[in-house]
Amino acid sequence: MADFATTTPLPAAHPHPHPGPGPAGLAQGAAPFAERHIGPRPEEQAKMLALLGYAGLDELTEAAVPATIRMTERLALPPARSEAEVTAELRDLAARNRVLRPMIGLGYYGTHTPAVIRRGVLENPAWYTAYTPYQPEISQGRLEALLNFQTMVADLTALPTANASLLDEGSAAAEAMTLARRSAANKAPVFLVDADIFPQTLAVLQTRAEPLGIELLAVDLGTRELPETDFFGVLAQYPGASGAVRDLGWLAERAHERGALLAVAADLLALTLLRAPGQFGADIAVGTTQRFGVPLGFGGPHAAYIAVRSGLTRSLPGRLVGVSQDADGAPALRLALQTREQHIRREKATSNICTAQVLLAVMAAMYAVYHGPQGLSAIARRAHRHAAVLAAGLREHGYRVAHEAFFDTITVHAPGRAAELWHAARLAGVNIRLSGADTVAISCDETTTWSDLQALWLAFGVEGAQAHLLDEATPDALPAALERTGAFLTHPVFHRYRSETAMLRYLRRLGDRDVALDRSMIPLGSCTMKLNATTQMEPVSWPEFADIHPFAPLEQAGGYLTLIGQLERWLAEVTGYDRVSVQPNAGSQGELAGLLAVRAYHRAQGQGQRDVCLIPSSAHGTNAASAVLAGMRVVVVGCRENGDVDVDELREKLAEHRDRLAVLMVTYPSTHGVFEEQITDVCAAVHEAGGQVYVDGANLNALVGLAKPGRFGADVSHLNLHKTFCIPHGGGGPGVGPVAVRAHLAPFLPNHPLHPVAGPQRTAPPAVGPVAAAPWGSAGILPIPWAYIRLMGAEGLKRATQVAVLAANYVAARLSPHYPVLYTGPGGLVAHECILDLREITRRSGITVEDVAKRLIDYGFHAPTMSFPVPGTLMVEPTESEERAELDRFCDAMIAIRGEIEQVASGAWDAQDNVLRQAPHTAASIAGPWAHPYDRVAAVFPAGAAQAADKYWPPVRRIDGAYGDRNLMCSCPPVSDLAEG
Repeated sequence: MADFATTTPLPAAHPHPHPGPGPAGLAQGAAPFAERHIGPRPEEQAKMLALLGYAGLDELTEAAVPATIRMTERLALPPARSEAEVTAELRDLAARNRVLRPMIGLGYYGTHTPAVIRRGVLENPAWYTAYTPYQPEISQGRLEALLNFQTMVADLTALPTANASLLDEGSAAAEAMTLARRSAANKAPVFLVDADIFPQTLAVLQTRAEPLGIELLAVDLGTRELPETDFFGVLAQYPGASGAVRDLGWLAERAHERGALLAVAADLLALTLLRAPGQFGADIAVGTTQRFGVPLGFGGPHAAYIAVRSGLTRSLPGRLVGVSQDADGAPALRLALQTREQHIRREKATSNICTAQVLLAVMAAMYAVYHGPQGLSAIARRAHRHAAVLAAGLREHGYRVAHEAFFDTITVHAPGRAAELWHAARLAGVNIRLSGADTVAISCDETTTWSDLQALWLAFGVEGAQAHLLDEATPDALPAALERTGAFLTHPVFHRYRSETAMLRYLRRLGDRDVALDRSMIPLGSCTMKLNATTQMEPVSWPEFADIHPFAPLEQAGGYLTLIGQLERWLAEVTGYDRVSVQPNAGSQGELAGLLAVRAYHRAQGQGQRDVCLIPSSAHGTNAASAVLAGMRVVVVGCRENGDVDVDELREKLAEHRDRLAVLMVTYPSTHGVFEEQITDVCAAVHEAGGQVYVDGANLNALVGLAKPGRFGADVSHLNLHKTFCIPHGGGGPGVGPVAVRAHLAPFLPNHPLHPVAGPQRTAPPAVGPVAAAPWGSAGILPIPWAYIRLMGAEGLKRATQVAVLAANYVAARLSPHYPVLYTGPGGLVAHECILDLREITRRSGITVEDVAKRLIDYGFHAPTMSFPVPGTLMVEPTESEERAELDRFCDAMIAIRGEIEQVASGAWDAQDNVLRQAPHTAASIAGPWAHPYDRVAAVFPAGAAQAADKYWPPVRRIDGAYGDRNLMCSCPPVSDLAEG
């Protein structure tokens, strides 16, 4: 494994700086962080255990976790530290990063996050602890923010429909490629790529194209010629990586003549000044919204975008917010076309995207709301003026600037001197881009100042240039024929909130419409909604972490590299694997990276025919979608009545596909929330047949400190840091999905062309390539899981897992007399979640899981996961962070709802007009005329008068999803329409 390195070599340092006094380094008198993170106090745990019949957590663990996988050793992690000490360590790491003026470009730019947005969104738990808006009635605030995002993108690209964000520009370009392939009339497997594309985007395209049999062909669009070969699509960069601004109208015409689609990777800020893709005939536009107030973060997280012309809407990947109406006919928002989500389509999927970058999309949208079209245009004009003046000063002193037309980036010719100038700029405090032996590129942005230009001129040997004089004498470098015409961002939301007071109140008003983890328990099975501690979150905003460009010289990122290296090693120790890559920026991308590693491994072994991926019928839907994108054939294996994988059928499938078997993908504990006892036998059988074992890490919250997938038979897993390791869900993103592998797969982990040390150092056989645009993915939020592990230590992590298992079994025990628990393991125990079976209840009463979910809103709760993995069920995961009082409050609500269901089943309440079918109830609904046969107080205060003071009032009644899908509206509707509604 000498050819593998995840970080650059660093000077030797003390592995655990800032040793504190007292046991395990805890400051005297400080409560260990684990006591803050774990909800139930020891005395509460004892009562919960007594209900289950166990004397202690270890006894429960021995009963629940199969002995064949159970660990006996302690995790080899640094000792737990106090919050103050971990903050000091992070300060030390941050100080090892050096923030220079970021003028590298390539899709990443300096930006000013308005303080009201930073504090009101990024640092506000009402926004960052929310879950994906699958329950739209209690997500109207963030759905409106996402509708603002979609409207912003649609307006700026001049394309009618945009989705609610994608992961990054590189993977968005890959989604555009596959969208074009399935939508174009020309079915030739060739995709043309602009030679002036961002290099990281090209690398991601190469990674994604090869398994799908797509040939990428680079074309110089400056020649205005296309190859004679057939092709299904073209991707152009606008402006180009070199800064060139080119007329692409001819390209749209030529592509359409050939039956192909045109996708444009466009800079949104530039589109306030330049003709938009939709105005010159593009079919698809993709890009990033990072420069709309989202910090650089060493590469992420940032919200990418994708927008399409009419006719392609129902092929869009990812999520789409649409306008529907509620039970009273009032306008209401929801995720449109939900069943179209790619992971639900499983092996028929065309994308594995099951998430978004909601928190960052909200920030970008609010940046546009705050600045409005005039403000955005002014920011763009200022960035352009700085670039034009910089170019003028260099030209006056003999430098040749490559392009006459540019927006914010110039390429400067300096034969034989490029490296010298690059180094001189760094000494002057500015990072520019070394784009060849004879050229450098420089990008201006919102943060660029006249002083930066003066510093660069001096570094380039230009003396006497005065920015203000050059500004007066220098014309714009934007071609008049390409200047944008027509209004954009015309909706009142982009004009109404100019003062900080107005913006603050708008953010508060939207936040108050939602149920997030700061308000109550979110008992979603398989989603692990638990405490995202403030101490972990704070460093994300520190400039030393927030303001580092992903392609900055690595000696400026020593703190990041140390943190990443430690986190990767700790995650490897926790999971029992040998190597970890944090590059994948979502669980779906971690799955893809792991499967690509398996595919590349088999090919390196001379067994390229191995392309069958076995997946149990209960698996997460992204598993099958990722397998398809990795070039594999999905073969489904059935499950038994108890939810376990049908081992007999598995053995039949292994025998049938023995020569072509690539991998088995399983989730452990199972998607049904059970520790399957035969997992080691399953792994052994797959290995004997020549395959690899992929264990989906979605349910790792039941394993940390108790068992290691890499030691009980798995070869590869992805981990969800936004679940087990406390990165917040952010309303549906950001996430991080690291991929962890055993040593033989390590050479095939993702790499990156711009920072090769981010992955395996291989040439033969070649490495897989990147799955994300940035070398270390969403590095800006990696301080969160680093801090979590550092605060918890080995014993704290184990205790958290044990209490998560305890809480799930406690809820199952309290609710089982009222709702059958569908699957259990030995001793009637579940793992970290339980499935409540409502199918017989529905048959008897007509009350569905959706009715129960909406009625829970009246009790102040977010619903559990509905109808996954089994239709007609609710999957509950309480996590370790909820106190016993909150667990009991949820159980009491579910028991009370069961009583309400019996009122319907017995005929005492009307089958249609009852508190369940009519839920949720708004304040407006009880303030007006009341025609229901049940009491108003019972409708809105089901838990009694004590609930009144803290009552959550949903802003809308139950939303009509079918109406929204029939009348799809995916951008802000005119105010007149809302008034009519």
